[in-house]
Amino acid sequence: RLYQIPFEMPDCGEEPETHTLHLVGDFSAPAEFFVTLGVFSFLYAMAALVLYLRFHSIYGENKKLPFADFCVTVCFAFFWLVAAAAWGKGLTDVKAATRPASLIAAMGVCQGQEVVCNAGATPAMGLANISVVR
Repeated sequence: RLYQIPFEMPDCGEEPETHTLHLVGDFSAPAEFFVTLGVFSFLYAMAALVLYLRFHSIYGENKKLPFADFCVTVCFAFFWLVAAAAWGKGLTDVKAATRPASLIAAMGVCQGQEVVCNAGATPAMGLANISVVR
């Protein structure tokens, strides 16, 4: 699946008009994996909480149930680490695709010999970086 993210850019010709630049790429898979794992982790945590509080005697008597709970928790921890790494890679790809210098290089208007294009300020990605760390 390829997504096209449109960006409006001015045309510096005699008659000013706006053209749309499409960035091609699919950056949704890592985020979908991260969110899906988060939802399943939340549902498992709620189910385990019900098991611990409501059926404490069954949990204490059965020797295999705590081991199965431990194994599922270890699996979720491993997949959480993988999902965080995938989300970090996806964020890096989004930042690379939307870097002002990359956008300027893709604009046909800025390819002329006498044309000077300036990217301006780099967008702040601090909150996005924090989402990967947390």
